[in-house]
Formats: sequence, C-alpha cells, structure tokens
Amino acid sequence: MTRDDLEKLKEIHLAPYMYLATALIGKARQAGGNAFRHQLDAMTILIDYGYISSVLLKASIIHDLIEDIPEYNRNVILSVDYESPKVYELVLEVSKREGETKAAFLTRIKETGSREAKVLKCADRISNMISLGFVNDFEFIERYSTETERYVYPIAEEVDKNMLFELTCLVKSRRRFLGLIEMRRKYLGEEPHPAP
Repeated sequence: MTRDDLEKLKEIHLAPYMYLATALIGKARQAGGNAFRHQLDAMTILIDYGYISSVLLKASIIHDLIEDIPEYNRNVILSVDYESPKVYELVLEVSKREGETKAAFLTRIKETGSREAKVLKCADRISNMISLGFVNDFEFIERYSTETERYVYPIAEEVDKNMLFELTCLVKSRRRFLGLIEMRRKYLGEEPHPAP
C-alpha cells in the first residue's frame, strides 16, 4: 500500500457505518467472537490487503447486518451518505438470501458477484477462519474448512492470490489442529469429542 492510498483512507467517513454496525454488538457467532467485532475485522483485513475503496470499506462494516438482523430498517442504511445506495447494493450481494443454501450462496457470488463482492467475501472468510481458532466444535471446523476449499478458494483465486494464500494457510492450520486432537484422542483411548 502506498502513502497515497493511506492518504485516501483519511477522507473516508466510516463512523456512521460503524454506528449502524453497533446493532450487532453482543450477537454471538458460531465461528467465535461476536458479530460486531467480525464486521470491523473484515474491514481491517481489506485495508491490510490494500483495498481503499470507500464503498467496499463501508459495506464491510455492515456486511452481515441485513443477514443477521432481517428486520433491520434498510432505509437507515440507504440514508447514511451519498454512497449509501452502492454500499447497500454490495451488502445485498454478500448477504445470503432467504431459502438459499450456503453452497448456492457462495456459488452465486463466484458466478455472478461483482469484483468487490468477491473481495469482501474473501476478507469475510479470512476473518471467519481466524475465529475458528476459538471454536471447539470439531465437526464445524472440518465442515467450514471443506466449504472454504470448495467454494471460497476459487473466488480468491480469481480476485486476490495473496488472500488465497492466507486462506490456504488457515485451512491447513485448522486441519493440523484437528489432526492433533484426533491423535491425542486415539492415544488416550478417548471417544470422539462431542460438539458443545
């Protein structure tokens, strides 16, 4: 990231979107942590990878708002600033639709998503994979890792090879952890660890 990129960051007014995201404070996530922190994690991952698009960063801060709080007043999102309609459109792109399976959702993003939606989904998944380090539901970790390989790797391959590399490292790390747990279980003659 160049000095000019960092200078552009000073001009982006993110606080109003952070305020909207506070509706997610305290909302627990299966992948660990809470939903509010996850929104900000996704944003910092984007900045770390050099993405300084104001619409992308604003959308990252509220990317789960509609999905996690379906009754949220969408007019509030649309009235934040002059970029609100584009932010809202991007949030809808990365939101799972009613009745849509996870596989269909990720396939939709891969096949018809905008470049920004794909980049945001990769940052979202990186945050989620990092959070798995705090999850004790081993079946969930395995299922989520497999889903990442099958559906998110191709998205990352298309938009950002560095994000793909990080995702690959995270999946390998989670699988190593699961392998160590399995070795310990067998060594001690324990039953498989039940999901909490």
